[in-house]
Amino acid sequence: MTRLLQRPVQHEEAEPVIRLAHVTVRYNSEHVALDDVSFTLQRGERVAVVGPNGAGKSTLFKVIAGILRPTSGSADVYGHAPGGHICIAYVPQRNLVDWSFPVTVADVVMMGRVGKLGLLRWPRRRDWEIVHESLRLVGMEDMADRQIGELSGGQQQRVFIARALAQEAEVLLMDEPFTGLDMPSQEVLFGILDRLRDREVTVMVSTHDLNQAADRFDRIILLNRRLIAMGRAEEVLTEANLLAAYGGQMAMLDTEKGTLVVSDTCCSRGMDDV
Repeated sequence: MTRLLQRPVQHEEAEPVIRLAHVTVRYNSEHVALDDVSFTLQRGERVAVVGPNGAGKSTLFKVIAGILRPTSGSADVYGHAPGGHICIAYVPQRNLVDWSFPVTVADVVMMGRVGKLGLLRWPRRRDWEIVHESLRLVGMEDMADRQIGELSGGQQQRVFIARALAQEAEVLLMDEPFTGLDMPSQEVLFGILDRLRDREVTVMVSTHDLNQAADRFDRIILLNRRLIAMGRAEEVLTEANLLAAYGGQMAMLDTEKGTLVVSDTCCSRGMDDV
């Protein structure tokens, strides 16, 4: 509540949209979720975050969103700690959302306006116009009065993007938004992300699909608690980097030579072409 009543911080436009400097996060003083992670993102970039289960992808997003403070190091959005910003929209994994909560699609999208309104003000006509325009942009205006739990997974993700649009977000963090969605639903989401690119919204998406990361994103962050590599797909998704990141887990990447696989059985003999 205190955070919502604070005046939003001003952006330092000369600063990167996101800057992490030597961020380490420990849970229970022992488990290291992130280890000395540093990188910067610029306005309008679309970045995929990939890595095995337990690599710290969700923790990374929570640090950037201001939900979680680093144990050491710093995270800044436009030159300031993320806790005072209302420009960051965070979409958690679907299994962490209570879809039975009795709110309509329009109500969920209106939640994106709270930072603009403050807690003690009722939405005005202009706010509702923004909500319905945001729903129109993601193709969900006809479902404004539906309960959020009645929607399909792809429709729910579109509603959360509409909430980000209503929030006038400049940074969108989506934690595994494509998990469980069929290909047509994924293509709809990518079409919406293309519109966000036109608005110069900086987008970070975690995904387990390395081919999708290579084909649909400007840069890739390869993470396993520490930053293994960051850059274009051809720079990041190398045999050595994948083996360093995934180790005993499995990763698959289509290449001109076939499908590269990293798994328990290949760690002693390198990468196999399948």
